[in-house]
Amino acid sequence: MTRTILQLSDVSKHYGEGAKRTDVLSGLNLDVEEGESVAILGFSGAGKTTLISLLAGLIGPDQGGVLFRGREIDGPGPERGVVFQSYSLMPWLSVGGNVDLAINAVHKSMSRADRLALRKRYIDMVGLAHAVDRRPSELSGGMRQRVAVARALAMQPEVLLMDEPLSALDALTRSKLQDEFALISEAEKKTIILITNDVDEAILLADRVIPLTPGPAATLGPNFSVGIERPRDRAALNGDDRFIALRREITEYLMDVGAGRNAAGEREVSLPNVVPIERGKSARMPEAYAKAAASPTKAGYVEFSQVSKVYPTPKGPLTVVDRFDFKMKKGEFVTLIGHSGCGKSTVLSMVAGLNPISAGGIVLDNREVVGAGPDRAVVFQAPSLMPWLTARENVALGVDRVYPNASPAERRDVVEYYLARVGLGDAMHRPAAELSNGMKQRVGIARAFALSPKLLLLDEPFGMLDSITRWELQDVLMDVWAKTQVTAICVTHDVDEAILLADRVVMMSNGPNARIGNVMEVNLPRPRSRKALLAHKDYYAYREELLGFLEAYEGGANPDQETLDRIRNKRAGRLEGQIEAAE
Repeated sequence: MTRTILQLSDVSKHYGEGAKRTDVLSGLNLDVEEGESVAILGFSGAGKTTLISLLAGLIGPDQGGVLFRGREIDGPGPERGVVFQSYSLMPWLSVGGNVDLAINAVHKSMSRADRLALRKRYIDMVGLAHAVDRRPSELSGGMRQRVAVARALAMQPEVLLMDEPLSALDALTRSKLQDEFALISEAEKKTIILITNDVDEAILLADRVIPLTPGPAATLGPNFSVGIERPRDRAALNGDDRFIALRREITEYLMDVGAGRNAAGEREVSLPNVVPIERGKSARMPEAYAKAAASPTKAGYVEFSQVSKVYPTPKGPLTVVDRFDFKMKKGEFVTLIGHSGCGKSTVLSMVAGLNPISAGGIVLDNREVVGAGPDRAVVFQAPSLMPWLTARENVALGVDRVYPNASPAERRDVVEYYLARVGLGDAMHRPAAELSNGMKQRVGIARAFALSPKLLLLDEPFGMLDSITRWELQDVLMDVWAKTQVTAICVTHDVDEAILLADRVVMMSNGPNARIGNVMEVNLPRPRSRKALLAHKDYYAYREELLGFLEAYEGGANPDQETLDRIRNKRAGRLEGQIEAAE
């Protein structure tokens, strides 16, 4: 017989008073059963951290109550362990020392031998036995978060509260730790409340998923039961109809309730017929390109010919990218994916002209890439706006340079056309410093398209945003790209983003000496949107192949060609089976 262990009863919370009052949470009701794992999904700014602080007893509600085993919480307690988004480790202490802090504070009556055994148990559980004497500065982000989890578990709480514990990590490290958290959850059988903005993370780890509606005055939405037996395999879930249906249902709910949260309007502007400046002719063609051009193969609009990047180090030359060889058609959208350190951003920086090429050559529209130029626009992870300028002025900086022969009115129309396209028609006169991160990235996208580049380069453009804002901007990008058909390359860690955007996905092998491991053609209809892909029968077959590829290269592995072919053939066979079934 299950019992309610943690309860929210009509809980509301606000900050500030009078004109500055913000109602963060309103009328929350929730019963969590003993041993249950609940994931709460929400938008940035919806009040997720306020909710976890209420459950932890770090703050009190304005009305209603937070109860643990029927008693109202009046402060923090060892029965509720908390893992925050930031690691909050003591930098001068080792891994073992940081875990000891929690053990010594909670288990004072325990013998020293038992405390040491407890420390060893949980450090081993999170895979840090080899790093017990290292300090936080010597650890990666993923390892630091493992320490935070070990510290919370070592308190042996009855309830584990996790406040977006993996959101500060790159997507691939995050995926690996999600799998590890699932194993820990099975081993410990704790009651868990996980705050997250990642639908896959919620389904993988939870028994029940509950959305938190957009703020202010956020409330809890409907309960989505995860009726999928454990253990849950990330790649295998993509062939499970229950996962596909649940993922689609939750995502569509979040997109629907979030659709009206952006107040920025759009004003229709006609794009004038003005032409940007062209770069001067290249002095010479690279030798690698000349050889390729002499072959019967038709040269691509963008061509990487045996491109390598080598950095000098005290131990000798380090080859980061090794003979990257690839051709793109005009108007094609290509995404690059792979584990951290596989050279994706290095490839992008070389074609942008921001990083010199060590060997080989890159040609764009029959001209060699020999430095940065306005024919290539780059959207970085951080939009790099001038904070004292308005959104409009930030976009105008580039437009004024690349359209020197256009009239002031024509240049103004170019700027306003693209700001309207990204949903900032009514916010273009606001200073960049007053914009949210999502709005700033919209300005960055508008600025890039406004240059009418021959090649659009995107370096994890949405990597710093929460999942739901990222979905919105991916659809914005697809909408604007559909109107321009600009040739584009996007570096991403996100499997769904890679498939949504691309005509082809280039999968990179591990570095150093990173090369192209596989190329996957994405034969899904355009125009695309996230909602449309969720409903397409082939989408999860492509997703399974990408996840299988990344898993094959996990932990620095170097899979053989037979393994890679097997992953690719599984997707091909699945698509053929779906076609035959439809016939």
